Parts: sequence; structure tokens; C-alpha cells
Amino acid sequence: MFDLKNNLSDNFFLLAGPCVIEGEEMAMHIAERVVEITEKLQIPYVFKGSYRKANRSRLDSFTGIGDEKALKILKKIHDTFGISTVTDVHTAEETVMAAEYVDVLQIPAFLCRQTDLLVAAARTGKIVNIKKGQFLSPHAMKFVADKVAETGNNNVMLTERGTTFGYQDLVVDYRGIPEMQSFGYPVVLDVTHSLQQPNQTNGITGGMPQLIETIAKAGIAVGADGLFIETHENPEKAKSDGANMLRLDLLEGLLTKLVRIREAVSFSC
Repeated sequence: MFDLKNNLSDNFFLLAGPCVIEGEEMAMHIAERVVEITEKLQIPYVFKGSYRKANRSRLDSFTGIGDEKALKILKKIHDTFGISTVTDVHTAEETVMAAEYVDVLQIPAFLCRQTDLLVAAARTGKIVNIKKGQFLSPHAMKFVADKVAETGNNNVMLTERGTTFGYQDLVVDYRGIPEMQSFGYPVVLDVTHSLQQPNQTNGITGGMPQLIETIAKAGIAVGADGLFIETHENPEKAKSDGANMLRLDLLEGLLTKLVRIREAVSFSC
């Protein structure tokens, strides 16, 4: 099982899975394959899957298969493979519900300053992964993390997921990774969401998946503690964020390269 203190080793850890739980079969298949890869490469692994997508561009966008149904699938993945799971929460009330099923509560970037949400997540005693808002500086995340820590929960991770650059693009400022690490918390690089292209005229977020390897390599090179990668067997048919997800069959090759980079960085230090 994933533990923040015990999993901070020479290797990075991985949060990976589909954007949203579309059904049990697909979620179990992705989990099984990623478990095989991460065990082979000795990468600590947390399965990621949203039980509901609350931040969609259009009213007719897919949001989920039902909260309880999706959360039970996450619990089944936990029980079947013996791995931790992470999911997004959107309100203080949701933190209590989700905490019954998952090990890590994730605060979406657009909600990272919501005090009630942060305090409620902290009070569950779960690990809290807070995504940096696209509108915030890395330094501003210290005050965000403090809200959780001052509530009595020091199990905090911070995630870099790009900064708004114009209306339809994001950029990653890699200086933010060591800056946020200086607060005393592990820092994750959200590779796939950093490559989103929001606010498209068709109301569907675009992306640049061809740069996933580039962004991930740079993140490991500058010392990110963990990576967040959304993956799907067929991103073109994914019901959310397909434009920036990694094809599942490409994951092992990418992670193999990243492990070598981490080994080289650790050796040079």
C-alpha cells in the first residue's frame, strides 16, 4: 500500500489510470496492466480514477456512471490488487463519502483554494493530493497546503499541472517543482493535464499527447517525486480527456525510460 513517507525512495511514484471510471471491466483491465508494469519496474503505484467529473465544458458531456457504483469499483481495485486508489472530490460532503472507498483524496486545481473542502479532506485522515490551480504561483500553494496541515493532517502532496498561457494553452514552469518541495511536501507532475488545450470553440478540451514523453522526462530530470498520467486503452473513445491521455500500450516503454533517467539523476547527485 502507498505511504507517503515509505514510498519516497530513489524511484518516483506513479498515480495513473483513466480520467473517469467508465465501467468495471475497463477500470480493472487498466489497473491490472499498470500493476504488472509498475511491479516490474519497482515503481510505487496508486490507481487513479474519478468517480464523477464535475468540471466539464458542456452540459451534455459525460460525468460518470453513478457515484456509488464508481466508488465501489475503486474499492474493488484496491481489494483485488492490493494497491491504493485516488479520486477527485468537489465538496466537503463528498470527502466523507469518498473516504470510505479510497486512500487518497484529490483536490481539483480549480478548487484548490476552497477552504471548507480542504479542511474536510484533511479531517478524513486520508492523504490529500492538491493540484495547483492554473491561476496560482507555486509559492501560493504553501498557504493551500497549510490549510490541510494546520487542520492536523500532514499527509499532503502537491501537484503541478501547468499554468494558464493565453486562453487556449498551458505551460509548465519546472522551477515550481523544487519551490513547492521546499515546503516539505512531495511534489507530483501531472503530465497529461499539463498538455491540455482548454476553451476550444467546439466546447471539447484539446490536447497534445505527442508531448507526454517530453514533459515526463523533464519532470523526472528536475526531481519530481511522482508523476500523474491518465491512460486509456483507446483514448479516441474515452469519455473524458481523451485528447491528452496516453495510450495504455505506450505506458511501459515510457516508464522504462523514466526509470533510467531517475537512476541517472540519482547517481549524479
